[in-house]
Amino acid sequence: MKKSRLTMVLAALLPLFLFLFPLWKITLEAPQYPTPLGMYIYINDFADANPHDIKNINLMNHYVGMKYIPDAIPEFKIFPIVIIITTIIGLVVAAKGNHKWYLYWFIMMLLVSTAGLIDFYIWEYEYGHDLDPRAIMKFTNPDGSVMGFQPPFFGSKDILNFRAHSYPQLGAYFLAIGIALGYVAYYVGKKEKQTVKTSS
Repeated sequence: MKKSRLTMVLAALLPLFLFLFPLWKITLEAPQYPTPLGMYIYINDFADANPHDIKNINLMNHYVGMKYIPDAIPEFKIFPIVIIITTIIGLVVAAKGNHKWYLYWFIMMLLVSTAGLIDFYIWEYEYGHDLDPRAIMKFTNPDGSVMGFQPPFFGSKDILNFRAHSYPQLGAYFLAIGIALGYVAYYVGKKEKQTVKTSS
C-alpha cells in the first residue's frame, strides 16, 4: 500500500477516538472547593471530573440564574453521526487513492471542526448570559449591565471568586492529528504522482 493511502486511512480513523476520550474540559477553582469542580465534554455526553461535580456546579449556578447543565443536548446526537460519516468518506477516499480527494477531505474536516467550535462557543455564551431574572443573587458590571458568567472558550479567566479553565483534551488532539494527516496524505500523494511521472 502506498504511503499516502496508508496515511489517509490513519487520518480517517483517528477521529473515532472521540468516542473514547473527552473533547474538552472545563474546571472551576475556588477557595471554598479544595478539589476543583470539573466537567468533561465528550462528543456525546457530559461527565464529572470528580463524583457529583456537575450536580454541584448546577446547584451553585442556580443562585445566579444560570440554566442547569442538561443531561443531553441536540449536538450529542448530531456530532457522532457526523464523525462516523466523515470517517467513512475518508476510508472511501483512501480506497480511491486520488491525492486530490485527500485534500478535499482535509478541507471538509476543517470546516466541520470549525462549525463544532463555533457551536461550542455559542453554547457557552448562552449558558453564561441567558440568566433567569428571578435569580436569588444578581451581579452587575461597573457600567451597570448584568454580569455574564460565560466560561472561557480557551484558556483561563476569573469569574467572581472562581478561576475558570477551559482546554481541549485527548479526543481533540486525536481529531487534530487526524485532520493534519489528511493534508500529509495529500502532500505525500502528490509527491508519489510526480515521482511516477518522472520515472516514466
